[in-house]
Amino acid sequence: MKATSSQKIRIGLFTFAGLAILIFAIFFIGNKRNLFSSTFNVYGTFKNVNGLQVGNNVRFAGINVGVVETISIVNDSSARVDLTLNNEVKKFIKKTSRISIGSDGLMGDKLVVISPGAGAGTETVKDGNQLTSVNPVDVDKIIAKLTKVIDNAESLTGGLSTIVAKINSGHGSIGRLLNNDKMAKDLEGTVRQAKTTMANVHNTTTTLNTDLKAAQSNFLLKGFFRKKKKQAQKDSIKKAQAAAEGTKQQ
Repeated sequence: MKATSSQKIRIGLFTFAGLAILIFAIFFIGNKRNLFSSTFNVYGTFKNVNGLQVGNNVRFAGINVGVVETISIVNDSSARVDLTLNNEVKKFIKKTSRISIGSDGLMGDKLVVISPGAGAGTETVKDGNQLTSVNPVDVDKIIAKLTKVIDNAESLTGGLSTIVAKINSGHGSIGRLLNNDKMAKDLEGTVRQAKTTMANVHNTTTTLNTDLKAAQSNFLLKGFFRKKKKQAQKDSIKKAQAAAEGTKQQ
């Protein structure tokens, strides 16, 4: 059965649309993978790639400048990440530049971030050079620590709730004190009595000081206090002389 002209036109349009989509996909993927531009390669080693995948973007100064070419395991404690970068940014990347693994937004894909190198006169990077890597934060360890803290906080909260419940129900000394009006009044009376006693002691001390001063002024006791004063002065002089003699003997 021969195809009609309308069918041939439809087949031709379908074929043309398929080729156009194929060409567009080739250019899109090629542009994404830097297949149609001049590129160079650098690499770095990480202890943990933190979910980074081949084909993820590489950014410098917030701009996509390349892609992750390969990820390979070097040994049991490190992995090598090879990057393919556009040749236009080569002059901006120094040998002292650092690479780190970040995220595209809060929950976005992983990507490699290149930080500018220190020093204006630092030599620019060359094809195949290794850049210093900054290992990412181990999120699993942080989550494990936070989980432990939350568990401890939950246990502490439960203990405090038990203590508060016992106090509210009148258990223990604090509970009885807070919930028993008689004990609270007795304690208040004890504190009031202690204050009164301290005031009486203070008044008695003041009275004794006054009486002592008056006794020193009494003509019958002046001789006694004068002798005590002279004796104290003599004792002080003897101690000073003994100390001086001890110093000379040394």
